[in-house]
Amino acid sequence: MDKPVVSRRDFVKSAAIVAGGAMVAAQGEAQEQKKSFKVGLIGCGGRGKGAIRNNLSAGKALGIEVKVVALADAYQDRVHGAQKMLAKEGHEVPANRCFVGFDAYKKLIATDVEIVLMATPPNFRPWHFAAAIEAGKHVFMEKPVAVDPVGCRKIMEAGKLAAQKKLGVVAGTQRRHSANYIANQKLVAEGAIGKILSGQIYWCMGKLWFKKRKKEWDPAEYLVRNWVSFTEMSGDHICEQHVHNIDIANWFLGGHPLVAVGFGGRARRQTGDQFDFFSIDFEYPGGVHIQSMCRQVNGCWNRVGEHLVGEKGTTSCGGRIDATPKVKMPKLKRSDPYMQEHYDLMESLLKGQPLMEAQNVAEATLAAVMGRISAYTGQKVTWDEMMKSDFHLKPTPEDFETGKVVLPREEPPVPGKA
Repeated sequence: MDKPVVSRRDFVKSAAIVAGGAMVAAQGEAQEQKKSFKVGLIGCGGRGKGAIRNNLSAGKALGIEVKVVALADAYQDRVHGAQKMLAKEGHEVPANRCFVGFDAYKKLIATDVEIVLMATPPNFRPWHFAAAIEAGKHVFMEKPVAVDPVGCRKIMEAGKLAAQKKLGVVAGTQRRHSANYIANQKLVAEGAIGKILSGQIYWCMGKLWFKKRKKEWDPAEYLVRNWVSFTEMSGDHICEQHVHNIDIANWFLGGHPLVAVGFGGRARRQTGDQFDFFSIDFEYPGGVHIQSMCRQVNGCWNRVGEHLVGEKGTTSCGGRIDATPKVKMPKLKRSDPYMQEHYDLMESLLKGQPLMEAQNVAEATLAAVMGRISAYTGQKVTWDEMMKSDFHLKPTPEDFETGKVVLPREEPPVPGKA
């Protein structure tokens, strides 16, 4: 094992949090039930290849065998890239288990795969997730899990079915699998900083990549290969990136925001139809306001993190707690949270206590959508409105499967007119 691995369940329960730091996961039970998991990957781009590496590393840490038995992507070059990468690491995926096309996910789910890893652009996630759960598969899905209210609610409903079927679901909100965040959340829940009064969450950084359209790309391919530039594909960067920080606010506050009032705009982005900055005031139950800021503009002040203010002190959630009386911070042995989330999923399955994170990540995603819609329109938006809204961005996943994709206009929304 290259890095210490912390059992999330044991960590939360363990007195080692205050006595001597996080414990390395006890592997006895997992070893007694030593087995292998058959894993399939839907979405073979950069994050998909990263997810499969994380999953394989987690299997080694658990002392079990992970067999990659199927790959799926809309495009052949992506599948071939993942197949080639895996072959170099000794994992051969036969050609008849490599599926291509917008319906490739259905073919992968129809195999004997036990755990499905999902790393496509987020707009596809609700339909892929629902299909996997209906077929009785465990799921790791990247964040965000949708781009609109309809998709978020579809995730919630499929999550309920997964719980009924006793399936495991873990999301790519890896901070929930990070030892320092787990420790701080427990301390805050126990009253370390008193009642939370307000806070700030940030994801401010430079611009992301984009790809100019090639002559041979039809609208569907352009959208998929340049997905981080289109709201219809990514949900905009308030969803695609800032969902991490929103999820932490939800976790530490114990619920989702009720109201969002925000603004944003586009200063430098040259492609797609998204904003490149947002500022949102999220109001949580009890009148608690969390200021949200996210930006993708080069040459500006950057910060990625969280800050919460309580009656007795403050916390950066993943770092310090400054409070009166002083809080003794645990000394933690940290693992890679990107690997840890896969470890936690498979460990929970081995123990017969599957993790279920669908609701949490769906709520964080819907909060991000709520903030985006407020900024796009210039209006106050409520959670109740989002839970009733039939707003569904196009092109839909069905449009991709049926070849009815129409390219959105490459210009941002205008608040007050959108």
